[in-house]
Amino acid sequence: MAEREVRWQGVSRHRLDYVVQPVSDIATIRSILAPRVEYTAYALGQLEPALFPRTCWFYARGTTGTGLVLHSRGGLGDATFVLGDPDAVSAILSIHPGPAQTYATCQPQHLDVLRKYYRLANQQPMIRMGVTRAAFVPVHTHHTAVLSGIDIRKVNALYGSEGGPSYYIPEHIDSGVYRGIVADGRLVAVAGTHVVSRQEGVAVVGNVFTHPAARGQGFATATTSAVTEALLEYCDHVVLTVDPNNTPAVAAYARLGFREVCQLVEASAARRDPSGMGSSIRRIRAAIRGRKYDGSFVSLHD
Repeated sequence: MAEREVRWQGVSRHRLDYVVQPVSDIATIRSILAPRVEYTAYALGQLEPALFPRTCWFYARGTTGTGLVLHSRGGLGDATFVLGDPDAVSAILSIHPGPAQTYATCQPQHLDVLRKYYRLANQQPMIRMGVTRAAFVPVHTHHTAVLSGIDIRKVNALYGSEGGPSYYIPEHIDSGVYRGIVADGRLVAVAGTHVVSRQEGVAVVGNVFTHPAARGQGFATATTSAVTEALLEYCDHVVLTVDPNNTPAVAAYARLGFREVCQLVEASAARRDPSGMGSSIRRIRAAIRGRKYDGSFVSLHD
């Protein structure tokens, strides 16, 4: 798409043109995500047969490059993931902003674009860390137990030990990889996964938590190690996300062989157009303009 100069209220502006298309072919989506596997691991995990029907994917190509947006529905809520050129991402979100409330994952260069379409809250800069089989250094300082759905009451009690609600269901535990530490008959530490894909060979470690009264004993490191060790038996890429200001956690993961691979931002996002009227009108117009391109034609102004 060519970049065109237009004049608006006497000011010269550049028009950026994009073709936006829904994507449903798994091989095509995989080819877009695979070059950035450490950043896109969660999105790759959504290609699993049980998860893919809950996803909507959109791809844009145009003046400044290409972009991809994923809107997914999960047991713990809706999520939005963005990849690629910020303006191309903006073209997608202008007509496909997703659910009214979502949990957004992006990189720092996408923040200005997301703020155009969402009100962001609990915005948290994070670092993505990854480990390979060759780099992994297991820690076996504590005995860890395999957790399953039958342990859900213990898991929810532990996650809720600081007063917040915990809504995990047995399916979350059974569909992932969870390991825990039991002391005096009580579950005191747990680590698990956000997504696991044997098909794609990727996994995202998460939900690491230790009871406040049991911290400082290396339980989080031991449970994370156990989960990572199990995942590396069939996953080529195992990653996790951590607050860079949580230096004890960063150091613990580094001892296991994890290394920083990229930066990202996570935030709760509420659409600025909750009724969807604005995006619906833009979507209809874009579809009419884009008929000859076999997609929707979106123009932005810088």
